[in-house]
Formats: sequence, C-alpha cells, structure tokens
Amino acid sequence: MRHGDKIKNLGRTQSHRMALMCNLTSQLIEHKRITTTLAKAKALRVFAEPIITRCKVDTMHNRRTVFSYLQDKESIKELFGVISDKVADRPGGYTRIIKLPRRMGDAADMAMIELVDFNEIYGKDAEAAAAKKTRRSRRGSGAAKKAETTTAAPEAIVPHIDVPADAPEAPTATEEVGGEA
Repeated sequence: MRHGDKIKNLGRTQSHRMALMCNLTSQLIEHKRITTTLAKAKALRVFAEPIITRCKVDTMHNRRTVFSYLQDKESIKELFGVISDKVADRPGGYTRIIKLPRRMGDAADMAMIELVDFNEIYGKDAEAAAAKKTRRSRRGSGAAKKAETTTAAPEAIVPHIDVPADAPEAPTATEEVGGEA
C-alpha cells in the first residue's frame, strides 16, 4: 500500500529520478518549452516551480542552492537573468502542461510543458482581457445610469452636411429670406 507516499517514482531509483528532473528542468529553462510524457511533466512541475521561485530574489545563497540542483551554469544565468524578470510579479504557477496526442510507438500519454510567461500566443490574449476587465457594482451603476438619463435633457441631433468652401453662406432662421425689409 502507498498510504501518504506523494513522490512519483517514475519507475526509477532516487538518484536516477533526481538526474532526470535536473536535466528536464535545465532543458525547460533553456528552451522554455519541452515535450515529454504526461507523468514526467507532472513530476517536473513539482520539481521546477520551487526552483523558479528561488530566482525571484537574486542572492548568492539562492544561486548556490539552485546550482546544487541543476549543475548547469548556463541555466543559472538564464534563470536569474531573463526568467526572473518575467516571473517577478507572478505569485506562482510558472508552468503550463498541455496534453498532446498519444505517442505512436507505445501509446504513452504525451504532454508539452512550457513556461507561462514565454508563450506569446496566450500572453497577448491574457493582457487584452486583463486590460478590458473592470469591476463594477451592479447596484451602483444601474441607479446612477437611470438617474443620469432621466435628469439630462435630450440633445438636438444635427446632421452633418459637407459644404464646399467657396459656397455662399446660407441665411439663418432670424434673418429674412426676402430682400425687402
């Protein structure tokens, strides 16, 4: 029985599993998106997100702690440089798992795991939705709108007519149209 066992073993020993997670995390940081099996992607999310959280505060201690996991200087530079700028204001949830069709050879469930802030397709829609969305009270806006429409006088609608610049001026309503006064 596996009561309370929360670690996904992935059919590997502990040292093999750590090496796998370190390599997958380094590749995710380098390429911003990788394709792997669904089980590995779910295990990678649990492993990589605390490491990405560490990069928000650029201290020597955090760099050494992350290096003890990844053992890759280029990944550390990328993580504490480009990625830390993008995830600085995000409170978590740095990765997204997208399910893909099954693999042809062994019908394994496949998934793509990517860093959320580096996807331009979803990023533009999210920014536009966040900019348009405002919070309004239903009770306050309806009453204010109703009071506004009942107290305001209707404005006269004047059609727009294009008049050439050299055309003579038309008489106003107060002037007499006839030549005699």
